[in-house]
Amino acid sequence: MKNIKVKQIIVLVLVIAATALITLYIARKILKPAAVEQMQEAERKIAVVVTAAKAMTFERMAALQGNLESKNYALVSPRIMGTIEKFFVDEGDAVIANESRLFATDSVSLEQTVEIRRKLLDIARSTKKQAAANLEKIQADLDKVELDYNRFKRLYEKGAVTADALERQETQYKQLEAAIKAAKANVELAESDISRAEAELAISEKDLADTVIYAPISGKISKRLREAGEMGRPGEAAIRIDDPNLIEVSAYIPAQYYAQVGVGKTKMRVGVSGRDMGEYAISYKSPTINSNLRTFEVKCVLENPQRSIAAGTMAQVKLILETRDGLGVPTAAILNRDNQFIVFVVSGGRAHKVAVEKGLENDGWTEVISKELNEQSMVVTMGQDMLDEGSEVSIQRENR
Repeated sequence: MKNIKVKQIIVLVLVIAATALITLYIARKILKPAAVEQMQEAERKIAVVVTAAKAMTFERMAALQGNLESKNYALVSPRIMGTIEKFFVDEGDAVIANESRLFATDSVSLEQTVEIRRKLLDIARSTKKQAAANLEKIQADLDKVELDYNRFKRLYEKGAVTADALERQETQYKQLEAAIKAAKANVELAESDISRAEAELAISEKDLADTVIYAPISGKISKRLREAGEMGRPGEAAIRIDDPNLIEVSAYIPAQYYAQVGVGKTKMRVGVSGRDMGEYAISYKSPTINSNLRTFEVKCVLENPQRSIAAGTMAQVKLILETRDGLGVPTAAILNRDNQFIVFVVSGGRAHKVAVEKGLENDGWTEVISKELNEQSMVVTMGQDMLDEGSEVSIQRENR
């Protein structure tokens, strides 16, 4: 009885199992839902992100570091040698050209020299007055002797005086003529002494005036290179003045770019402390290349009316060597397969391989040259490593 029940249970289990297998077979062959087919089809496709190619302006640039410098500055030194007595300005002070006093050198000895020169000029003028007075006296004597000499000649012609008397009168006349010439020479010498004394006085007065130095340009005192009490010498700067209104960007460029850079044509894009200062045409190009460093200097001028940037600051410089329009794709989309650059373009649900020639690269985009690409081309930018020609794809995101 017990064995009969066990057999019945086994038969029942077999029947249930067979029913389940039959049901599964029918579900797969006859009752298979569309969702299952869609799931399997999706499993066959490769998920990708696509981005539209676009027309862009590309630039060929050289990235450099530069320095900000004052375009206008002055290194001011004493005009005469002497001890610097006093400074009238300090670092950071603003000065005005030809108005602001900077410093003064020792003036005591020069003041004494000026006084001596003035006295010598007075003496020269007095000497001239004496010479002129003597000339007038001799001229008066000559006029009197000339009258007498002419009268004696008339009397001699009438036989009223002897030849000896006429000769004595003639000798006196000629002596006074010679004296006149000497007196005139003394006057001329005195005038020459006056001119020399006036010139020497002017020089000493200028030297005295040069003890006080005025600002040659307007700007700010950036450095004081001497202290009061130190010896000052012509040519050795005591103060530096910088004009902050005009700032120059100076950068050194590799020699290979020399022929590609033109004053007034090539532009520099300048950034200072994270701020974009804009683009400026090159205003200076060194006429020579440094033979040791193999570089040459270029400069451009930044107007700085608000004085928001200062000389001495470092600048980020991009030298724009070439600008051209072209078709661009994200740089990440470009693959190198079999020594050939390619991109995958999605069309009709499939990826198609397109060979490209690379051009310039700017900000994550690369210029590409291909007859098969245009601005409507959707280029794969994520998932492209998994693709082959004709691969089925599923677009997850489309960027335009």
